[in-house]
Amino acid sequence: MRGFGVVAIGELAVLALAGCSANTQTVLRPPENGEQRLTVGTVQREIHKGMAAAGVAEALGAPNIVTTDEQGREVWIYDRIATERVYVDESGYAGLILMGYARQGAASSVSQRTLTVIVKFDGEKRVRDYAYHASRF
Repeated sequence: MRGFGVVAIGELAVLALAGCSANTQTVLRPPENGEQRLTVGTVQREIHKGMAAAGVAEALGAPNIVTTDEQGREVWIYDRIATERVYVDESGYAGLILMGYARQGAASSVSQRTLTVIVKFDGEKRVRDYAYHASRF
């Protein structure tokens, strides 16, 4: 039983040392369920006028919103938000922050990225127009 305590303390020391770094980044909304990461580059490279709706779904995945315009034509909206948190502990012990302990003086910053893509289809379910907007703050 006594050896177990020494091993547990040794493992904690190894975990603390392995976690040490100047900063750590955590992205809160990674792609889920095989969903690919939607980027401006993907939209620019893959989407073009006249493309079939099935091709858009293959290139961008499922839209967040499907609606129709005043003439009954489908409009797909993709809306993605990513939040990034960076923790920096001046002493270099960012690993302690990951284990639930944040020292006084630890700095953090939060930034967000958004991407909204709007794809408008014609009566034959082919892309008639598309637009996108990306921001970072």
